[in-house]
Amino acid sequence: MNMIIDVLTNKVSVDGVNYAINSDFRTSMLFELMMADKELDDKQRIENALMLYYPIIPNDINEAIEQILWFYRCGKNMTKSKGSGSGKSDQIYDFDFDDDYIYSAFLDQYNIDLQDADLHWWKFKALFKSLKEDNEIVKIMGYRSMDLNKIKDKEEKARYKKMKDLYKIQGHISKDETEKLGSIENALLNGGDMSKLL
Repeated sequence: MNMIIDVLTNKVSVDGVNYAINSDFRTSMLFELMMADKELDDKQRIENALMLYYPIIPNDINEAIEQILWFYRCGKNMTKSKGSGSGKSDQIYDFDFDDDYIYSAFLDQYNIDLQDADLHWWKFKALFKSLKEDNEIVKIMGYRSMDLNKIKDKEEKARYKKMKDLYKIQGHISKDETEKLGSIENALLNGGDMSKLL
């Protein structure tokens, strides 16, 4: 899917049938927050995701969830990377914790009031990724993603550690978006049957 060439979709195909999918940016924000919610089990996450995205829930739960993941990723198919990293990644933003910074960044840079906006998730993500460095949320995400082990100067390291601690996301497990989707993705990739979780 190419955002410049293709028309943004508000439908997905499950078993050859087109189903409406809630494309508003708030829906996918809620989905992301739900995936990070430690109080929900996999069954609750799947049930909630289906109700969140589909006005009419398809019968094929596995494919319906695959289509949710495809939509959430803005029409991009993700493949598992075989990098040499540790696998642990710091969460650099949170839609609950950073709501005021994100709201003000969109208002400042794009003159978009997110309270009034009717914005497709894919548009929102493209705009969010393209926020300029002078927006406070971008500075904060930079502090959160800073690898302190790569900083040799002690004073500079202490300053960045202070900023990292100051802007640490409270009450959440450090996960990036792919890790938030881990349990459902693993079941899908390993041929698991989502309907057994329901």
